[in-house]
Amino acid sequence: MNECVGAVRVMGIDPGLTRCGLSVADGGQGRRVVPIAVGVARTPSDAPLEDRLLRLSNAAEQWMDEYQPDVVAMERVFERGNVSTVMQTAHAVGVLVLAAARRGLEVHMYTPSEVKKALTGNGRADKKQMTAMVTRILGLGEPPKPADAADALAIAICHCWRAPVLRRQRMTMEALEKQRRLAGKDSERK
Repeated sequence: MNECVGAVRVMGIDPGLTRCGLSVADGGQGRRVVPIAVGVARTPSDAPLEDRLLRLSNAAEQWMDEYQPDVVAMERVFERGNVSTVMQTAHAVGVLVLAAARRGLEVHMYTPSEVKKALTGNGRADKKQMTAMVTRILGLGEPPKPADAADALAIAICHCWRAPVLRRQRMTMEALEKQRRLAGKDSERK
């Protein structure tokens, strides 16, 4: 965890095999989010699948090692109508989740509509609206480019805002489990 209480460093990923948006942002008190880094990992479409996946994995691992996120937030793969694109994205997600797992990082998945609703209040917001909100929320002088980079930042923001709720839910579940275990021990003693 970062220095301030409740802070979380999130690596936001917009997965893709040709272009994969990568970002890192620190979430703090309230809805404050500070961008740390943003970029895009690219792989050549004419390279063999195994080479592309290795390049993508290496890029994500380099970011994880350099920026030391507490958690990874990623767009959930969904049916876009093109099975080939979905399969390529699913391959990318697999190596990205594996890279996070190797470092003991939790991975949280969000659908595009969840991210859009979190940032704009509208689950059907278009790319232009999303980029404008990312720019405004982060106080950037200009919109992040390309769109994959802006999407990665949007995913990181979404998780930064949801992290406190998720943390409270986890703490509540742990407290309930502890009570259940103690109640079980008490009943065994009787």
